[in-house]
Amino acid sequence: MRAGRRTSQFRLESTGGLPPNRTTFFSAMHLADILTPAQIIPEMRATNRWEAIDELVEQLVIAGRVKPEHRQDIAAVVKKREQSMSTGIGFGVGIPHAVSDLISEVVGVLGRSSKGMLFESLDNQPVTLVILFLVPQGQFQKHLHTLSNIAKNLHNADFRSALAAAPDAASLYQVIASIRPGR
Repeated sequence: MRAGRRTSQFRLESTGGLPPNRTTFFSAMHLADILTPAQIIPEMRATNRWEAIDELVEQLVIAGRVKPEHRQDIAAVVKKREQSMSTGIGFGVGIPHAVSDLISEVVGVLGRSSKGMLFESLDNQPVTLVILFLVPQGQFQKHLHTLSNIAKNLHNADFRSALAAAPDAASLYQVIASIRPGR
C-alpha cells in the first residue's frame, strides 16, 4: 500500500501536480523537442513583450515552422492570450503561448535579450529569456504539460545562467538539449 502511495505521489509531482492519466506520461514535450538552432534568437531587438511576440513569430516563419500567410494571425492569438495576463513568470523569464488551428504540431522559439525587455512580469523585473510556444487546437493536455515542463526548467537558476552564457544559437540549443531526459 505504501509503495502505491509513493508511486502515486511521484506521478503527481512528475506531472506538475496534475492527476495522472493515460496521456500524462506521453503528452509532455521538452524544450529540445520543440526547438532547433534555427528557432533560437541569441540577441533579440525587442524592448517589450509585444515586440518580442512579433519578433519570435517572425523567427518561426523564417525557420519554416509557421506559414508566412499565418504570421499575423499567430501573433494576434498569442497577443490576445498575453493581454489576459502577462506570461512573465519572474526570474527574467517570459513564456508567451497559445493554441491555434493554424499549426499541426507543437512549435516553439526561444529569444534572449541581454538588455532585458519590459514584460509586466510577476516580479516586475525585465525579461531576458522568452520562450514562445504554440500548440495545435484540441491538444489542451499537451499545452498544459509543455508549459509545465518549460516553466520547471526555467525556474532552475543554473539552467538560466548556462543559457545566458551561451555565445550563439547552436550553444543555446546544446544547453537546452542537455536537460532532455535520457541524456
